[in-house]
Amino acid sequence: MNSNLKKKLLIISLNWPAPNYSAAGVRLCQLIEFFDTEGYLITLACTAEPSEMDFSKKGIETIQIKVNHPSFDVFVKRLDPDIVLFDRFTSEEQFGWRVAEQVPNALRALDTEDLHSLRKTREEALKRNTDFTTDLWLENDTTKREMASIYRCDLSLIISSFEMKLLTQVIGIDESVLLHLPFMHYPLEYNITSNWPTYEVRQDFVFIGFGGHTPNVDAIQQLKTEIWPLIRKTLPKAKLNIYGGNFPKKYSNCTMKKKVF
Repeated sequence: MNSNLKKKLLIISLNWPAPNYSAAGVRLCQLIEFFDTEGYLITLACTAEPSEMDFSKKGIETIQIKVNHPSFDVFVKRLDPDIVLFDRFTSEEQFGWRVAEQVPNALRALDTEDLHSLRKTREEALKRNTDFTTDLWLENDTTKREMASIYRCDLSLIISSFEMKLLTQVIGIDESVLLHLPFMHYPLEYNITSNWPTYEVRQDFVFIGFGGHTPNVDAIQQLKTEIWPLIRKTLPKAKLNIYGGNFPKKYSNCTMKKKVF
């Protein structure tokens, strides 16, 4: 297909995707791969310093953009994308209004990654030693910002069914502007799964999480102190393997590829 006839996708992110470190990086790379297979010309614009990852090998143009700077207006108007995909609501807050002014016909899509307001509310409830409630979530300032971002966009990608219920049943957002899109993966083929050990002969447990993400650290703490002792009562020989990196110092022995309890 003639490149002049291809549709253009502009992705705006505050950080370059890092699929080796975070689920968010994997998610964004999955979306990039999808649009690439659909024949889009893809431009990845980011406010961070240049990444070590070479996206040009995949035919993706990369550009560093500035926050609160008129140079972005010139750039986006010249590019004239058909779709603008914001990586998380913070990117939409910074650049959404500029996109709307300069390329009003572009479809604006928001990849929430996960609802950051939900994560924030749960974190605050944990610190206060209180239970999470939807009322707490609705009162959170981050919730108001994130919902405003969703309403400003034409479509928002939602990763979990729980979040879909919150948005449609609690907030009352119409499902027509939401797309439930969990992690994408290729179907597992029988010639691969047939060689896997059966459930009956498998043993031990695995936790995978990036240690630089606070909810993952909280989950490990909860798993080790509350859940794992109960499992060990029934399965005394079982081991828990934790895979990840960039853990806080108190979990420094988990920064290796594997930590066994």
